[in-house]
Amino acid sequence: MGGLNERLRALPEARLSEMRRGVEKESLRSRPDGSLALTPHPAALGSALTHPNITTDFSESQLEFVTGVHPTAPACVEELTRIHQFTYRVLREAGDEMLWVSSMPCGLPTDETIPIGVYGSSNVGRAKSVYRMGLGHRYGRRMQTISGIHYNWSMPGVSTEDYFGLIRNFRRHSFLLLYLFGASPALCSSFVAGREHELQVLKGQTLYMPHGTSLRMGRLGYQSDAQSSLSVSYNSLESYAASLHGALTTPYPPYEAIGIRNLGGDYNQLATSLLQIENEFYGTIRPKRVIFPGERPLHALRERGVEYVEVRCMDLDPFEPVGIGAPTMRFLDLFLLHCLLADSPPDTPAEIKALARNQQRVAARGREPGLRLERAGTEVALADWGAQVLQQLEPIAARLDALHGGAGYRDALAQAQATMRNADVAPSARVLAVMARDFDSSYVAFTRAQSVQTRNKLLALPFTSDMQAHFVALSKASVEDRQRIEASDSLPFEQYRLQYLSEERLGVPAKAALAR
Repeated sequence: MGGLNERLRALPEARLSEMRRGVEKESLRSRPDGSLALTPHPAALGSALTHPNITTDFSESQLEFVTGVHPTAPACVEELTRIHQFTYRVLREAGDEMLWVSSMPCGLPTDETIPIGVYGSSNVGRAKSVYRMGLGHRYGRRMQTISGIHYNWSMPGVSTEDYFGLIRNFRRHSFLLLYLFGASPALCSSFVAGREHELQVLKGQTLYMPHGTSLRMGRLGYQSDAQSSLSVSYNSLESYAASLHGALTTPYPPYEAIGIRNLGGDYNQLATSLLQIENEFYGTIRPKRVIFPGERPLHALRERGVEYVEVRCMDLDPFEPVGIGAPTMRFLDLFLLHCLLADSPPDTPAEIKALARNQQRVAARGREPGLRLERAGTEVALADWGAQVLQQLEPIAARLDALHGGAGYRDALAQAQATMRNADVAPSARVLAVMARDFDSSYVAFTRAQSVQTRNKLLALPFTSDMQAHFVALSKASVEDRQRIEASDSLPFEQYRLQYLSEERLGVPAKAALAR
C-alpha cells in the first residue's frame, strides 16, 4: 500500500492530466417484437469497412460504435451520444428497428440464419467476412451476437513493461468489475437452444442465474474450450507474443477438420490454427497499439511496444442511454491507475488457472452472500477483497478530483463502495428486480421496453443540422473510401490470404531481433 501511495505522489500532474480514453460499443439491431433484425447494415450509415465511427461487429445486424480519444469521461460520453443520435435518426427513417440495450442478445433465429458482416468485394473486406465465417464454424454464430463495451485507456510515459504490470493486476482484480458493473444475469432461451447449460428457468423463455452478474463473461459467453488450453503469460511482451505466435501458426486438428474451403469452393475460415488472427484471442484485457494499414497487430506490438490497453469485460448497462456513463468511466480510470501503480508480481500457471476460476465464479454467482475467491493459494471473501481494493482507490480519486475539480472521481468511488456493501444496488440485481416488478420476469419484455425508452430519450435530445451534416459527410466519404480500396486491389484473394497470414508478418521475436 505504501508503495502505491508513494508512486501516486511521484506521478507528475502533467502525465495524469494527459490520461486518455475511448470507447467501442456493440449493439444488436432488433425488431419491435424483440427479435433480431435481419436487414443489411443501413446504407445511410456508410461503409462498415471504412467508417471511422460506425461499423459492424460479428453480424451484419450488430452495430459497433467507435469514439475518438478523449481527455475526459464526459467528452467521451458526449461523442458516443452523438453517434447514437445520428444512428437512431437513420433507423427511424428506414423503419422501426432499434438498438438492443442489453449485452445478451434479443430473440435469435436458427444459428445459420444470423447474418455475418459484409464488407464489400475488396480483399480486406472479404477477409473480414471469412474470419467471421470461421468464428461461426468454431463457436457458433449465437455466441458472437453477445455485445459489450471495450474501454481503451492510456497515459503518457508508461512503458511496455509497466503496461504488462497493469494487465497482470487487472486480471487479478477484474472480478470487482464483474460484480460492480455486470448487467447480464438473465437471457432469452433462444440463445442456448440445443446447448447444455447450468441456467435456471426464471419464467417462460427467460433463463437466469439467481446471483449472476455477467453471463456474458461466464461459461456461456466469450469462452472457448480450445482457447482454455492457451496459458498466456503476461509477464512480458516476449512471453505474451510467444503464446499468441504459437496459437496463430500451429495447426489445430478440430479446425483442420473444418478446412479452409468447403466442397463448393467457398471459404469456411481464414486458417486452421487455434487462432485465425489475433482478434480471436478472448481476454478481459488486451495490450494494444495502433497498426499501419495491412500490418498484423502482433507485429506492431513487437516492433513498437504497447500504446494502450483495451478493457473487454464491461457489459452494456441497460439503464444508461449509451450503455456506459461518465461515473463508470471515471471508476475505470481509478481502477486502471491502481493496477498500474500497485506492486505487480509475475503471474504463474497456477495463478492463471485460479483467476479463470474466479471469473467463472463471479460471473455466475457474484452476488451470492459469502462468496469466496482464490487468492495466493487461500480463499478470501469477495466482499473483503473488493473492499480492500476500493479503499486503496481513495487517494487516487482525491488526486484526480484535485486535478480536474469537483468530486466526480470520489462520487464514482463512493457509489462502488455502496454497491460492495449492498449487492441489491448492483446493475445485475436491478435488472432482475425491474424485470420481476414490471415485466413478469421476462428478459425480452424488459430489454425491449428499455430499448424503446432509450431510443425515445436519445431522439428527443438536441441534434443540430451541423451535427447531422457532419455524420452524413462521414458516411459518404466512407463509401468512397471503400470503393477506392476495391478499385486498387490487384491480388487474387487466395494470394492475399496467404500473404497476410504468413508467419513473417507476425514480426520477429525479441531474441531473434537482437541477433539480427
